[in-house]
Amino acid sequence: MTTTPDSGAEALREHLASLARYNVWATRRLLDAVDAVPEADYRRDLGLYFRSIHGTLNHLLVAEHRLWSARFTDGTTPPMRLDEELESDRVRLRQRLLDGAEAWLPLIAGWPAARFGGRLDYLRLAGGTVSLPFAATLAHVFNHATHHRGQISAALTLLGRPAPELDLVYLLQAEAAR
Repeated sequence: MTTTPDSGAEALREHLASLARYNVWATRRLLDAVDAVPEADYRRDLGLYFRSIHGTLNHLLVAEHRLWSARFTDGTTPPMRLDEELESDRVRLRQRLLDGAEAWLPLIAGWPAARFGGRLDYLRLAGGTVSLPFAATLAHVFNHATHHRGQISAALTLLGRPAPELDLVYLLQAEAAR
């Protein structure tokens, strides 16, 4: 089979759309498990990089939905700290994380195919500009979320609570069964 540039860009778009769907699915499953955690354990310093489950979820809101979203949608880098608390209420934080994860789906579907082969230019929080491959950097956003979901899953296990199965293949199997 011969691959044309357009079919390659569409394949890349579909791959990134799969990662975005996975991000929504895994975020929802993780948050369902976190919902059962008592408030004291939810906010307790468990030795995570962002200390608590709450701190780590807030970091995901900062990084994925404020910082990277702005870089991809309008080319800006909002000034913020990576440990900034954007949402203190856990119910609202949950909803903002889910809404933010879902917001990537129409963006990916709506970007022109050529954009996936381009570059993302942005300003680092510490200053200085960066130019990175657009598609690989978008994949980083979803990989970053996977990393922190893994930390929260480990925290759930530490607390003696069940951690959800979050492997991508489970989503792919569910989608194939439809």
